[in-house]
Amino acid sequence: MKVTVVGAGAVGATCADNIARKELCEELVMLDIKEGITEGKAMDFMQSATLLGSDTKIIGSTNDYSKTAGSNVVVITSGIPRKPGMTREELIGINAGIVKDVTTKILDQSPDAIIIMISNPMDTMTYLALKSSGLPKNRIIGMGGALDSARFKYFLSTALKCSAQDLQAVVIGGHGDTTMIPLTRLATYNGTPVSNLLDEETLNKVAADIMVGGATLTKLLGTSAWYAPGAAGAFLVESIVRDEKRLIPCCVMLDGEYGQKDICIGVPVVVGKNGWEKIIDFKLNDEEQAKFNKSADAVRNMNAALQI
Repeated sequence: MKVTVVGAGAVGATCADNIARKELCEELVMLDIKEGITEGKAMDFMQSATLLGSDTKIIGSTNDYSKTAGSNVVVITSGIPRKPGMTREELIGINAGIVKDVTTKILDQSPDAIIIMISNPMDTMTYLALKSSGLPKNRIIGMGGALDSARFKYFLSTALKCSAQDLQAVVIGGHGDTTMIPLTRLATYNGTPVSNLLDEETLNKVAADIMVGGATLTKLLGTSAWYAPGAAGAFLVESIVRDEKRLIPCCVMLDGEYGQKDICIGVPVVVGKNGWEKIIDFKLNDEEQAKFNKSADAVRNMNAALQI
């Protein structure tokens, strides 16, 4: 099994570290355009492996895609963050060019790869990768829902003073502060609805905290978060390479599911060796469906800036 992570910044490196520590593949390739960065990080990882007991072979590559040949799964983290004064269209234009180029070069070397998209804006970049590559829709997966749901569990565990491992909580919709939808109605604590344990005011605060979770971390850190996003990417890789059939909220192409078509957006999907294998219908109520439709409209508005 071979996995490639494109982009060796904080998120990409953290994702690669998680993959290597869990020994999810025999060979892990890290690729970046910055000279020497992946080679140095690969060497650092391999030296730490002598202490951690990992036998994963890690290879660094400065823009040499031939080293990624035969990858089963590819995680794409490439792109730039939005800078002061930069318009949404400018950000999308720059990152779209990067993502399209990376996707093309990856598939030249690994035509059967499953692609996990982390690059932002993630819903739009997932849509672009699918449309520009012509791949079957099950082989392009956006990571956002996995991260947002992890944050949902964190805030719920804090409110309930319980282990996050005992919680089931899902966020659907777009991967953005105003587009994600924490499904508080369906969240459970070992089978018990959390609404039986927390009052409405507390649940509403939990939902609000999730929706600004990324922005809160950016304010505290001075940059985007990387530990949880990297771990979320590795979590998806694990479900694929081990064929775990986990139910994970992911950004995927819809064709009538949840009342939407021709859009990549977060919904609950089963993830296994073939990528995402089926969409699970959570039977949204009218209020939740209205929020989902509004989220889809916002994602489509973002997609409109693409030049496909």
